[in-house]
Amino acid sequence: MIPAHDSSMGEAAPPRFRLLSALSYCAPLLVNGVALPFFPVWLALHKFNDQEIGIILAVPMVVRVLVAPIVAMYADRMKERADVLVFSGGLSLLTAIALYWTTTFWPVLIVYTIQGATFSPYVPVVESIVISGVRRWGLDYGGMRVWGSIAFIVSTLVGGQLIGHWGGEMVLPVMVFAFVTTIVMAIYCPRIGPTRRHGTPVDIPAATGSSLRQPHLLVLLVGVAIQQSSHAVLYTFASIYWRDLGFSGSEIAVLWSAGVAAEVSVFFLSKRLNRWFSPWTLIRLGAAACVCRWLLFPMHWGFAGFFLLQCFHAFTYAFVHTGVQRRIVETVQATQESSAQGAYFFYNGMFLGLMTIASGYLYAVLGLASYYVMALVALVGLGLVVFAYYLQPQSAGSGGQTREAA
Repeated sequence: MIPAHDSSMGEAAPPRFRLLSALSYCAPLLVNGVALPFFPVWLALHKFNDQEIGIILAVPMVVRVLVAPIVAMYADRMKERADVLVFSGGLSLLTAIALYWTTTFWPVLIVYTIQGATFSPYVPVVESIVISGVRRWGLDYGGMRVWGSIAFIVSTLVGGQLIGHWGGEMVLPVMVFAFVTTIVMAIYCPRIGPTRRHGTPVDIPAATGSSLRQPHLLVLLVGVAIQQSSHAVLYTFASIYWRDLGFSGSEIAVLWSAGVAAEVSVFFLSKRLNRWFSPWTLIRLGAAACVCRWLLFPMHWGFAGFFLLQCFHAFTYAFVHTGVQRRIVETVQATQESSAQGAYFFYNGMFLGLMTIASGYLYAVLGLASYYVMALVALVGLGLVVFAYYLQPQSAGSGGQTREAA
């Protein structure tokens, strides 16, 4: 995903850094592989309506994007960033257990919101540790990140089998097990010290400008966040919609897994994609595909058709995420790694949370036509991405006449 380069500083990566980093990605995505597709089914099982489901899923998103950047900035100043993960995983496990005693709207909303806050820093901190490895030792980001997506697929497929046998009640036990794995991997996550305060990252072009304050980067992050927020109706109601169409739990799991498998293929091909496309091209292609995806989604395609549309996730998420991570590496100083990831997480989560709240009301009123609204949202995001491209500083090597490669 982020271009890998050979280290020229003579410094070796810690033993098993790649393995432990890959496993550190796996743990939180085991949680997401159950919660994203099947927690709405658990909510529907307990007779929550569309608006209530939207609110319960959205409020934790808003809360965690307020918490994650603060914890990420604190992690940048810690001796070992990975220590944050132990507290994050442990507190999140307690909230998952607490859900056993909550089956009405306000208790579920409060507990799930607390879980959103406690679990919020886990992925951004893991991401910052891995990107430190990319900067310092020229490691391949995609080769480590891909295993998290594989874990998501396995978790979703197993969850689909379990929900087929035991229904929505299987969601909480599997969530508890997944949170236990986050604690285990928090203990074994690589300890590589604080972010570097001196020197230039190994074989990575030096960041330019004033890091997160650069207008083009801020507009880019907002544009991408708006585009990503257009997934809200899919994340909230797709499983319920497919279940109403008569798809089995295993078929629903396969549909979710298809999207992540397509994402995995992008990570496996990340080195070639980085040679073929600039980060801006990847982001624009992904955002354009997102508009097309939502225009097509309301049509009744059958299982095969929805499988193909789910494969569009390779573009609508993986291409965009790839391009943004490359722009962060090219733009942001090493000492702001966790802060940059926290900002990216903040914008994505805030807009997705707001759109998820809106999706509950949109879906209740418009039904499948709400996907057309999502297509318009994705189009707005694409427009901001194009605007951000023209805001970026002109290339120094061009004599001020041209911009960076498109």
